Amino acid sequence: MISLRTLMLVVAVAAVGALGTLAVGAIMGMDGHELASLALALVPAAIVTIVAGLLAARFLGRASLQQRFVAVALIAAAVAMANVAVLSMQMFVSDHDATLVTVLLLYAIGTGLAAASAVARASTGALGGLREAADRLADGDLDARAGTLDAGPEIDALANALDRMAERLQLALAKERAAEQTRRDLISAVSHDLRTPLASLRATVEAVDEGIVTEPDEIRRYAAEMRRSTDQLVTLVDDLFELSQLDAGAIAAEHRRARLADVVTSAVDAIGSEASRKGLVVATDLGGADDTPCSPRLTRVLQNLLSNAVRHTPADGTVRVTAARADGRLALAVEDTGEGISAEDLPRVFEPFFRADPARSGVGAGLGLALAKRIVDALGGEIRAETRPEAGARFAVDLPVLLTPS
Repeated sequence: MISLRTLMLVVAVAAVGALGTLAVGAIMGMDGHELASLALALVPAAIVTIVAGLLAARFLGRASLQQRFVAVALIAAAVAMANVAVLSMQMFVSDHDATLVTVLLLYAIGTGLAAASAVARASTGALGGLREAADRLADGDLDARAGTLDAGPEIDALANALDRMAERLQLALAKERAAEQTRRDLISAVSHDLRTPLASLRATVEAVDEGIVTEPDEIRRYAAEMRRSTDQLVTLVDDLFELSQLDAGAIAAEHRRARLADVVTSAVDAIGSEASRKGLVVATDLGGADDTPCSPRLTRVLQNLLSNAVRHTPADGTVRVTAARADGRLALAVEDTGEGISAEDLPRVFEPFFRADPARSGVGAGLGLALAKRIVDALGGEIRAETRPEAGARFAVDLPVLLTPS
């Protein structure tokens, strides 16, 4: 079926052509009688044009690109020859002139067909390259690209769109694979870190339940061991929950504020018992920034950094928290006198589940630093790790000073 829109377009083209011919005749000095005769002669020509356009729309809709180009050239030539025939019949041109024009039209037909075939072949080759690239993508080869085709702006734009789509697919697949690897790392890390405290809990509970330990001192020691294992489990679950629930938009929109001094005190208190057990000195120097307003979530950042510092600092060492405020920025640092961070591990310390210890003998699943980085990023700040030869590690946090909500 030929749509009304197509019919109107073909009729409009024929009408514009007829009116243009009449306008040229008027410019050439034709009088009213001659223009009327020309208009009468243009009626069958317009009808032929309309019929030819409708037939082309009807039968060339499923034709190949080369067939369409050749058909258009033939239709144009046929309409032109029909017009010449009509003009000859109406005696607007002599038989000699009509023959000459027909010969020239036949030559033009050959030239048009050759040009149409050449253009169609170039376009068909470019479309073939597009189809080949699309087929390779469909077969899973995400490295396939159409590249530069030099086949005109429309086909080149289509090739560019296909290549951009392939790049986005490749990026999406890479993210999916990374997410799958992260999921596997999560299962492996959590399984390992759950096994150790659970095994300890089971052993101590069985020892108490079966009466293997009965002395009060032994029971207290076993109870302390159970509490330590429970604390490990709680820390792991809390890290997992907060990491999964962390929403950067929600953090940025929070209006709660806390004093920096209170935040630092809370974080230091949280690791106080572990630091005391190892004989570590935890020092703070806030540099006059005690009253600086900050997000309460900074407590978790400092707690994780301090916990990491305490874990990797040998007995009788020092962990220090420093702060400074200048030019609307708040600079925090947690330094320790531990073994430091190796150069190859330094770029990866903020990756979830990364553990520099190959034996994974430490506490936690490697989520603390990743969680700290996500919170700092959500607050519009930056966190970086530094290692100092023979002087331990240093974690620096740089944040914008938050305004106190009115």
